[in-house]
Amino acid sequence: MTRKNIVRIGVAALILTLCGSAIYTFWSKKTNETETAAVLKYTVKKDVFHVRVTATGELSAKRSVKIRAPQGMNAAGIWETTITDLVTEGSLVKEGDYVATLDRTELANKMSTIQTEIEKIQTQLEQARIDTAIELRGIRDELVNLDFNKKEKLLYLDQSRYEPQSVIQTARLDLERVERDFRQLEKKYDLKRQQSVAKIQEINALLRQNQQQLDILTKLSGEFSIHAPKSGMIIYARTWNGKREPGSRISSWDPVVAELPDLTDMISKTYVNEVDVSKVQPGQDVSIKVDAFPDRSYTGKVISVANIGEQIKGYDAKVFEVIVQVSESDSILRPAMTTGNEILTGSYPDKLFIPLEALQSDSVTFVYKEKDGKLVRQEVITGLSNDNQIIIEHGLEENDVVWLAPPPDTSELPMIPIAPDIKAAIKKEQEKAAERRRKEAAEKRKTVEGIDVPTSDGGSGGDFIIIME
Repeated sequence: MTRKNIVRIGVAALILTLCGSAIYTFWSKKTNETETAAVLKYTVKKDVFHVRVTATGELSAKRSVKIRAPQGMNAAGIWETTITDLVTEGSLVKEGDYVATLDRTELANKMSTIQTEIEKIQTQLEQARIDTAIELRGIRDELVNLDFNKKEKLLYLDQSRYEPQSVIQTARLDLERVERDFRQLEKKYDLKRQQSVAKIQEINALLRQNQQQLDILTKLSGEFSIHAPKSGMIIYARTWNGKREPGSRISSWDPVVAELPDLTDMISKTYVNEVDVSKVQPGQDVSIKVDAFPDRSYTGKVISVANIGEQIKGYDAKVFEVIVQVSESDSILRPAMTTGNEILTGSYPDKLFIPLEALQSDSVTFVYKEKDGKLVRQEVITGLSNDNQIIIEHGLEENDVVWLAPPPDTSELPMIPIAPDIKAAIKKEQEKAAERRRKEAAEKRKTVEGIDVPTSDGGSGGDFIIIME
């Protein structure tokens, strides 16, 4: 084979390779366009339409026994202390079993200060008794001397009866002066004795006051070792900044150390955003999934919807607290487990519905519909919606095909409007349906009126992040 022929064969092979690549690219593009076109279309269905609100929540016991720090902390002037030891969360305890120990450092300092004060008062009391004894004994000695002096003056007066009148008068005056001094000293003795008794009583009262305070602190010191008030499972108390664990601080106005929940009656506390909360009503059914056990599901009912929203960290909009009563009792459920709550706010049979992305809006609401092999803009009247779909009250029929995205060129597509009288009639029907839904909601609310709604307890709960789907 000549070199010229070899070159010709190589060029021919290159041309065939390029042509094959172009043909493959062309058909791949056509195939992708066909598949894309199929994906962008939707066939209208008639089925049961469910409206659900989905939110993440957290399990909690509806009722629980609070294990608290001693109530005498305020009286002892101890406003805060630290949990130095706490049994492991989830531990099963019996009534009277050890639960926790609180830091006694501040308590011990106060006891030491009071003990020092008691010793000081006892010294003052003993000194007061000695001073009183010495002072009163001195006065008694003076009384004895004055009594002896009085007897001398009386004897001298008796011996002076034959003396001149001036001598007798002088003796009488001396006697009267001694008697007056004696009476005054007796009164002074009584007053001094009363004063001493009052002073000793005052010191004794101060001693008793400090002794009582020391007794309170001594008793309180024993109560800093906390025991279970009843049998149950230990669950750590939760506050705005997390769990109370060993090393956490507790205060006298929020003294909850841990809880003993009633695991037979559980609720799921969740939060719903302000956009969806109007759909949620007490009495609605809830499907509950527990993240820890994805293969299990539970049912429940909404028993409470907050009237006032609250701002939770991580959310731009306010959210509303919703309490869901778990219908089943399961021994594996524990407080603080994360739940996925799907609240069924409405279920409507025989409804036409389409994906939300198929709905278009200009001066009117419409969809791109295939009609007789052509694409048109069909005006529609919509109803209720959920996270993904929306009910079509008028404008479409079952098995109609709509486009999920606008076609490349829409300017020449005809618009098929809905007559005004039909719009008015459908609006009246929608108002009647809304009234029926309000009545049904009122009936559902009655089904949970007898169910107790847990109230917030300071220190028993904390914020957690809710993810809306």
